[in-house]
Amino acid sequence: MTPSSKTNLLVVGIGEVLWDLLPDGKKIGGAPANFAYHVSQFGLRGCVVSAIGFDALGDEIISDFAAKSLNSELQRVDYPTGTVKVELNADGIPAYDITENVAWDNIPFTATLRDMARRTKAVCFGSLARRCPVSRETIAEFLDSIDPTNDPLIVFDINLRQHYYSRELIIDSLQRCNILKINDEELEIISDLLNLPGESVSDRCKFLVKAYGLHILILTCGTNGSYVFTPDGYFFRPTPVVEVADTVGAGDSFTAAFIASLLRGDSIEQAHERATLVSAYVCTRNGAMPLLPEELTPGLQQ
Repeated sequence: MTPSSKTNLLVVGIGEVLWDLLPDGKKIGGAPANFAYHVSQFGLRGCVVSAIGFDALGDEIISDFAAKSLNSELQRVDYPTGTVKVELNADGIPAYDITENVAWDNIPFTATLRDMARRTKAVCFGSLARRCPVSRETIAEFLDSIDPTNDPLIVFDINLRQHYYSRELIIDSLQRCNILKINDEELEIISDLLNLPGESVSDRCKFLVKAYGLHILILTCGTNGSYVFTPDGYFFRPTPVVEVADTVGAGDSFTAAFIASLLRGDSIEQAHERATLVSAYVCTRNGAMPLLPEELTPGLQQ
């Protein structure tokens, strides 16, 4: 991207915005919101697209995003603002209980969103916000409205939660993206769901890249490291050893740092390194949206 195009184009996280009800209190979360927030810490025009209710929790989200200087397009709808009860095991690994029929299930597609889509350079969406028809169609229309001359990065962060996905939904989403972000547990699930061929993790990832014409597949494996697959090969990086507070939002920060680095002109290997370091740092802090230290965003923060 040229400097002028960086200024004019958006990096969008579209889907759920909600309150994570953690053991130590509530914190704003939702994978698209986490993604947009971390992208913005790299000096890019990150923006959250979602919906909130006409309630105090919605008001608090608006105030929080304003305090973070995070751009957003939040429609207010006649459904409650989303909440998720998060329980952590002894290793800080979260389990989620996600409230249904909430605002982010009902994001309307508007002329404003169509205009935003035309100005989008990169977008990240997941399977969770596509669980209900209104938001599922809004996300599809947003993706369809992106100007292909922007050479967009369209990221499907698969983000499987509870029972809120299906074979048909996963295939449709894979057909709409050019970058897939998935973790090792999710790969096992979709290997069964899609009957992926291949004995090894590497074989299955290579098949996905080829079958869906992906530019990049990111596979995170927790403490066992991460892989980045392209049509030409793959890279591996070990996970740094850190003292974990919780892992909420770590994968979203990985995706955000990776995409931000690519948009800043880094190579895939450089983007992979930065993403690994950023996600490890996020694991040392409570909640999904900690402020990143300057050493992780050298020369990039505004």
